[in-house]
Amino acid sequence: MIGDMYLAWSSDEETLKKGEYGGVVTTLLKFALENKIVDAVLTVKKMDGNRYDGVLTLITNPEEVIECAGALHCAPLNIARALKEYLDGSKDMRIAVTCKPCDARAIIELVKREQINIENLVLIGLNCTGTLLPRVARRMFEEIYEVNPDDVVREDIDEGKLIIELRDGTRKEKDLDSLEEAGYGRRENCRRCEISIPRMADLACGKWGTMGKKATFIEVCTEKGSQLLDEAIKAGYLQVETPTREALDERSRKEKEALDRSKKWQEKNFNELKGLNYEERLNYWFNHFDRCIKCFSCRDACPICYCVECRLEVDRNFIPGGELPPDKLFHLTRLAHVGDSCVNCGQCQDACPMEIPISKLFHMLNKELSPLFEYVPGRAADQLPPLTVVTDEELRVDEPYLFLKKEST
Repeated sequence: MIGDMYLAWSSDEETLKKGEYGGVVTTLLKFALENKIVDAVLTVKKMDGNRYDGVLTLITNPEEVIECAGALHCAPLNIARALKEYLDGSKDMRIAVTCKPCDARAIIELVKREQINIENLVLIGLNCTGTLLPRVARRMFEEIYEVNPDDVVREDIDEGKLIIELRDGTRKEKDLDSLEEAGYGRRENCRRCEISIPRMADLACGKWGTMGKKATFIEVCTEKGSQLLDEAIKAGYLQVETPTREALDERSRKEKEALDRSKKWQEKNFNELKGLNYEERLNYWFNHFDRCIKCFSCRDACPICYCVECRLEVDRNFIPGGELPPDKLFHLTRLAHVGDSCVNCGQCQDACPMEIPISKLFHMLNKELSPLFEYVPGRAADQLPPLTVVTDEELRVDEPYLFLKKEST
């Protein structure tokens, strides 16, 4: 049932051994394929064994799923965008997708825009406290941890530490806050992220609350997720037990600690602008925009952007061409178009060759808009973005909106 929670681990010895936390996600994906619940699974796989080069992989053979076991913190892939662009959700292929909270939220926002058919998807959510850019991670491991980055076989973020494990079993850890103050650690958007448990997915899977066991804590979030999990348990693919009060408390404590850390980073990132007046804030952002080379990478990376004919293209005569930097309308139009639905995935900023803090702008304004419209992007599939809806209250006869209503009739 929705809201049920379990500690689970794989019944298969090979999967149990290879999986970092009991091999549960790998087992669910294999079960779904073998029992024709889905036609394929979309997940992340190391490219040629390189953990800094994760690639999205579409798997239809259940025996290949185990190749994707294990977490890859240095593979912040654009899952929602790939799902929309290359695996058209309107087609009949049923797909199980492993997704972080920002991936799941972006998928849900695309569902609202009829770009993805949610009925064809099973979302296996993965708890997440942040990902690392591959180039930053390699430099950090070499310069701060003083190890060969190619010897790292595992990373973990826990209790305020970034922990790595080497091939010889050696473990090293550093204080996460100290690393990030020095410019290392997680991606900027991940530091600000408030959602670590993907309850908008069908199942939310993670290590919090496992109390040191080689197991996965599962929270059931939808009827679809409940059915998949129940069938996998009944078929003997998974072993489960009910989490203790101590396990539940541990999970809640770690979720709160992650939220508190994100609030501190939001305050740090946004505070520098709070003391500025309107003109000063505009100048701050326009100075950043002046570095723009009009490559459109931010737009092309954004999972929420979906228009077939983009008004921002030069040949559509909306944005002037032939000069650098481009008109400020480029960024401001994007902000007006998708700012209310930004899920803080950071893909735009990752793609920007000029290192413009685009996700910071979108996230900052989204935080201001969210309480105003009572809307959190990607939380609920049945709640439409605020700027797509006009309520009866807004068209009352004693309001100045009446002339719009008269003209339209």
